[in-house]
Amino acid sequence: MSIHIDAFLNQIPTKFRGKFISVINNKNLPNQQLLEQLQVLAEQTKQKILPKITYPDLPVAERVDDIKKLLQDNQVIVVAGETGSGKSTQLPKICLDLGLGKRGLIGHTQPRRLAARSIASRIASEIGDQSKVSFKIRFSDQTSENTLIKVMTDGVLLSEIKNDRFLSQYEVIIIDEAHERSLNIDFLLGCIKKILPFRPDLKVIITSATIDHQKFINFFQNAKDIIISGRTYPVEIRYQNDEDFDVFSLQERILYALDELGRGDVLVFLPTERDIHETLAYLNKQNLRFTEVLPLFSRLSNKDQNKIFNPEGSVRRVILATNVAETSLTVPRIKYVIDSGLARISRYSYRTKVQRLPIEKISQASANQRAGRCGRLSAGICICLYSEEDFNNRKKYTEPEILRTNLASVILQMLFLKLGSIQDFPFIDAPDARFVKDGFKLLFESKLTLCLDFLIFYSGRSKLLLHIIIQ
Repeated sequence: MSIHIDAFLNQIPTKFRGKFISVINNKNLPNQQLLEQLQVLAEQTKQKILPKITYPDLPVAERVDDIKKLLQDNQVIVVAGETGSGKSTQLPKICLDLGLGKRGLIGHTQPRRLAARSIASRIASEIGDQSKVSFKIRFSDQTSENTLIKVMTDGVLLSEIKNDRFLSQYEVIIIDEAHERSLNIDFLLGCIKKILPFRPDLKVIITSATIDHQKFINFFQNAKDIIISGRTYPVEIRYQNDEDFDVFSLQERILYALDELGRGDVLVFLPTERDIHETLAYLNKQNLRFTEVLPLFSRLSNKDQNKIFNPEGSVRRVILATNVAETSLTVPRIKYVIDSGLARISRYSYRTKVQRLPIEKISQASANQRAGRCGRLSAGICICLYSEEDFNNRKKYTEPEILRTNLASVILQMLFLKLGSIQDFPFIDAPDARFVKDGFKLLFESKLTLCLDFLIFYSGRSKLLLHIIIQ
């Protein structure tokens, strides 16, 4: 009898699984009655109709059967894909094609709001049913009872763990762009690792660029991996000699680079929104013939997004972007890339005890990611606004955020969620002991830890206050 009950537990909606396990443990129902209820729920779930899935001509489509087999045989898989492989848009569809999504949601996280909206729109368009794919970002929840695929920022999923510790509404969790190693991503991965023993029915897919994906395989001891090649044409890398351009402003160097390039859309990477607006104004004053200059950053309106992702006409587009376009987002028609080699990177100063947002040189891995945004449709050119020697002297990878941040917010969240000591939490990379000490010191100075029990036991405004403090 118990064997049949265990089998049915993995066939009913995920949101009911915990409740039935509680009933079984407390022996609140006779086994026969319990089995009948489980059978009814399992049959209803089985009858749920999923959309018919087709795949566009992308590299990941060639490995659909391999991914399905890995997902069937393993609880956690790591999909390492090169730029342009199609993993972000096709993996949720592969899950549907496998029959997943009937018991619970297919959750798909993105590091940025712009990517969450864009990818949800793309998947919905390919499936042909807007009601089955929704996105949820801060202050905007488009999900409904018809939703099968829920695309959201990693911060949204992290906040849901507060009220649903075992992620009971999900049948699949896809953590996309895990190689970015933001604080939210590292925290999510640790939470999921703790959840897995209690949710043997939960499938987890970690996606990463091919850089250093072995770290995720090691973190989830039983994880299997698959590498998806990208379809790219040769990309020529050209460097600007620093000595030749010392007297030129950033905008002048970009204009000089544009003059080198032929017809075709250009993606320009800049460190901040301010740089984008200044460069936009500068280039528009140049009255470039048959050229449209467009901005791309995370707070862009839907109307302006459509200009980027649904191009019309044959006018050359020069798209000025922050690092939101470095991963996840695929801007169509890009033939050339101009890379400033800079980004705004959050960093904690142990000396001044202040979290700063300085503009820094990007790593070699980030530079390669940026260059990979062209060469999709034909041979491309990437012009780097720095020298080859400068590139060779840069760090190979960007440090994970947890190794360069003040941990007060993380400590507070962990205390509130009762996840135990930060020193014992399963982070991929353990945070610096000095930063942990500073985090606790800041909380005690703010007297937040002293009133934590008060905040936990009171609802309403007190919980809202704690949420605001964490943010």
